[in-house]
Amino acid sequence: MNPESIIHAYDDGERELEPLLEKMGWTSWLGVAELGLLMGSDIVEFLADRMSEAETATLELVSARIDGTISLEKIESALEIARNPETRDLALEGRLRMERGLVLFEQGDTEGARDDLAWAETRLKSVAKASRDHDISLLNKAAFHLAVDESLMALQVHGEISRHGGHAHETVAISRLQAARIYLGFGHMYDAARNAFNAHAHSMIAKQVELAVESGAIFVEVSSNFIDEKAERMADQVLAASPRSIDDEAHTLAVHPEDVYGVLEWCIQNTTEGYSGEERPDLRALLMLAKRLDRVDLFADLLNNPAQIEDAMLAALCSSCVDDDSAEIWTDRLSEMMTLPEYSE
Repeated sequence: MNPESIIHAYDDGERELEPLLEKMGWTSWLGVAELGLLMGSDIVEFLADRMSEAETATLELVSARIDGTISLEKIESALEIARNPETRDLALEGRLRMERGLVLFEQGDTEGARDDLAWAETRLKSVAKASRDHDISLLNKAAFHLAVDESLMALQVHGEISRHGGHAHETVAISRLQAARIYLGFGHMYDAARNAFNAHAHSMIAKQVELAVESGAIFVEVSSNFIDEKAERMADQVLAASPRSIDDEAHTLAVHPEDVYGVLEWCIQNTTEGYSGEERPDLRALLMLAKRLDRVDLFADLLNNPAQIEDAMLAALCSSCVDDDSAEIWTDRLSEMMTLPEYSE
């Protein structure tokens, strides 16, 4: 059960929604109303009298952000409600400070943003640890550190999002994917591969397929030069992983071939269906990985259907993956595409 299911149930005529909210383990309708705004559902009006004054003020801010009209003045007004002894909501005060921090950052006030984002995460950790808002505050705090070139601080924040701390699987997946990218930038291949593998696994649990494909592709890319048939399976390496002190030697990356090829095959099978689309970076990336690993056979159907390809760069890549007899067909397809109006201007 998820908030989207509640909205679909409402749109299908269901009005006894409390059991659905209880099944989710939520006590507030705010998250459902927020998603309702994004989906354009009438459930927003239906839930209006089921939310507190502070929740209503927060929802109005969400609407303003969607419309591009959010401002510090509107946030301050909502904060007054969240702080008022008669309408106080400690968790929403934390969330609103986070919102203010984001707006301050957008306006160039880096130190003001730093203070608000740190305050918000501390408050939410205190009153609503591992909640949706706390998870978002952690991800925003890490993103802030990256934006101001504080990669080590960003890693520290991601480290606070424990896989066993009750955080949503999607949060863990996003966090581990970002950590993998940071470690990759530092040249720490073992940590990059391990975090990408974790991101892939948690994305699948969360049913976030696009995120699982993206993180899986990074895992395969990092691991492709470190394949070792004697290596432990990556799931076992993850279980055995522990924090490393500054005096410890860095781990050497070694990945079992079944992990590399297994993740690659999963990503290929679960990427966006079909081959059409003028921009298919997903297929380009996966085909390049398959070529590097000498597994272009996984794309046999794609390589036999040049007429379905609309991405010129993908067509050129396909041409480099087939034998001489088939290459001519792909060369003809690429020439045909380049003479279409959008390419001939």
